[in-house]
Amino acid sequence: MKVMKFGGTSVGTPQRMKDVASLITESNEPTFVVLSAMSGTTNSLVEISDYLYKKNPEGANEIINALEKKYLGHMDELFTSDEYKQKGREFLASEFDYLRSFTKDIFTSYEEKSIVAQGEIISTNMMTFYLQEKGINTCLLSALDFMRTDKNSEPDPQYIKKKLKTILQDNEGYQIYLTQGFICRNAYGEIDNLQRGGSDYTASLIGAAIDADEIQIWTDIDGMHNNDPRVVDKTDAVRQLNFEEAAELAYFGAKILHPTCIQPAKYAGIPVRLKNTMDPKAEGTIVDNVIVRGKIKAVAAKDNITAIKIKSSRMLLATGFLRKVFEIFESYQTPIDMIATSEVGVSMSIDNDAHLNDIVNELKKYGTVTVDSDMTIICVVGDLDWSNLGFETLATEALKNIPVRMISYGGSNYNISFLIKGRDKKRALQNLSDMLFNNE
Repeated sequence: MKVMKFGGTSVGTPQRMKDVASLITESNEPTFVVLSAMSGTTNSLVEISDYLYKKNPEGANEIINALEKKYLGHMDELFTSDEYKQKGREFLASEFDYLRSFTKDIFTSYEEKSIVAQGEIISTNMMTFYLQEKGINTCLLSALDFMRTDKNSEPDPQYIKKKLKTILQDNEGYQIYLTQGFICRNAYGEIDNLQRGGSDYTASLIGAAIDADEIQIWTDIDGMHNNDPRVVDKTDAVRQLNFEEAAELAYFGAKILHPTCIQPAKYAGIPVRLKNTMDPKAEGTIVDNVIVRGKIKAVAAKDNITAIKIKSSRMLLATGFLRKVFEIFESYQTPIDMIATSEVGVSMSIDNDAHLNDIVNELKKYGTVTVDSDMTIICVVGDLDWSNLGFETLATEALKNIPVRMISYGGSNYNISFLIKGRDKKRALQNLSDMLFNNE
């Protein structure tokens, strides 16, 4: 069985839902399908919640009414029979009555998560009705029945696997198994969500739980490109990536895939294929455990980076200095992207400056602190083992006319990273493409 995940853009209109239905029913083999909310829906649900936090039920009801009108307009376009048009309307009536029920009571984060979850619930029910109208043997499974996080808000893979096995045994013989992405229950049984990676994470967790043959992530882009096509001329789709390479690219700015979501697939050894719903025949990108030696695959960029340097003569031979520095960042729950050290100083980069002033004030206890804002991390990914002579030289040669604040090399066998000023990003990415890919 394969797992197919479709994002909000892929199911953003009734016609696109029909196109997805054609894709998932091409094979007669059982298929597990994960759907996101229709594009724009989650934003509307968050806006409804925002009004309710502000104790403005009139504002919330206005958004609810507009969203209901939009969905009711989809019924005639999606369904052909009066029976299923009526089923769709009755379902939407109950859904939007449920949303209106939140305008009368106390509103907390628990209610917000219940509201936001309705986007995926609506899209999967609409798709189920459409498939059933077409005579496709379809089973809608609620993600709230098997997708659960533990007390640390991390997915509980053993629970997910056990519950899914039982659910599938109780529902044998269907062609399509449909469920919601993103949403789950937490360790206390409350409606929650997976946050990082969203529906991609759901697909990866399901794939690992059922030992799928392949996990397909369908978006509106033809796989992962070797550079940012919005910034750089002449980019190409990368046809194969190792899991480690894909994680590096995703972490450092390649938006098509969240770095967390591929971990379950990686550990289970299940390939992840990135496909384009707008061009289903395109090959896309396969992410697996295969390592292609001696090849640089792609470049990515991560914006809005802040660099912090702490210089201290007292650091010389001072035991525990780095520990104290790292503890400051940990206390403010601020992860570090890059780090470089010398005998008298340490430089770090962060992508979250919410607690920057507090962090700087704490660091000043241990030395002189300087801060550089509006920086960008440029990440070059591929087989960058230190034994590959000259590979790092190609990257540095491409950036010879661009000021580099920091370089990180050796922490990973798949990545060399450069910290530069944000205004130099476009020139740096183009130079790297010209040096690494366009000369081949």
